[in-house]
Amino acid sequence: MDYTNDPELNGKYLGTITKDFATVSDTLSEASSQIRKRDISKYPIFVFARQEVPLGGLLINADELNLEWHVFASYLELFVQQGIVGQDGIEAFQSTYRDADEYCCLFVLDEEFTNFVYIPYPED
Repeated sequence: MDYTNDPELNGKYLGTITKDFATVSDTLSEASSQIRKRDISKYPIFVFARQEVPLGGLLINADELNLEWHVFASYLELFVQQGIVGQDGIEAFQSTYRDADEYCCLFVLDEEFTNFVYIPYPED
C-alpha cells in the first residue's frame, strides 16, 4: 500500500473529493481533534466511500448533505485490526502521517481507486 498522494487521484476523484471535503472539513477537523484528545488514536483516518463500508463509524451521510461521498471516522489501529494496514506497514504509515492539525488523512475507497490521501484543512 502506497501512503503518498497518488497522481491518479487527479482528475475524476480530486474534484469531487475536494468539493465534498470543503463542505465537511470543519466536522472532520473537530472529529480528528476528539479522536486524539480522547486518546483513541494519534492517527485519525476518514474513509471517503460512495457506499456504506464497515470501516469505522458513519460520520457524514452523503445523502443528507447532497454530497457524493459518505465519510466514516476511523483510525490506524482499526485499520490494522481489519488488515488494511499490515503489521509490517505500521511504521511506514506512522512515518508518512502528516500533522493532524493541518492535514486530514483520507482513505478513498472506490471501485477503481483505493488509497490514502492527505488534504490540508482550509485556513480559517
